[in-house]
Amino acid sequence: MGIEIERKFLLKDDAWRDGAQSAYYRQGYIFAEKKGVVRVRTVDQQGFITIKSAPVGLKRQEYEYEIPLADANSMLETLCENFIIEKKRYKVKYGSHIWEIDEFEGHNRGLLLAEIELSDENESFKRPSWIGKEVSGDPKYHNSNLSKQPFDQW
Repeated sequence: MGIEIERKFLLKDDAWRDGAQSAYYRQGYIFAEKKGVVRVRTVDQQGFITIKSAPVGLKRQEYEYEIPLADANSMLETLCENFIIEKKRYKVKYGSHIWEIDEFEGHNRGLLLAEIELSDENESFKRPSWIGKEVSGDPKYHNSNLSKQPFDQW
């Protein structure tokens, strides 16, 4: 069983951009309820399907599998509900961790979120100067909720 422990933050500024590499993501939700989500995603030219449980604290079960790109695109167009999430994801190494920074497009344009995956809920990490307020516990920042209630409707 895969376990994901993730914390999310808003960003203070763009100092993280120097040297950051990005990939283009499109993702949608076939199922998104309190119990968990089933997500379809494309990352550049790869397709994935992911099943995630609802979080318990900062932990959640996560199972992700690569699928053919054509299948992922078909599912995004025909099976996913609400709005498709579009974003560029940047990876930035800071200290001993890799931060993932999502710059949203489409209906979530203007929203930037930084995520860090940890091996333990109490793991300490160095906070870069560009990290702002933590929003890990705020469900409106979950991608599944951004597909239902996008940033341009806040």
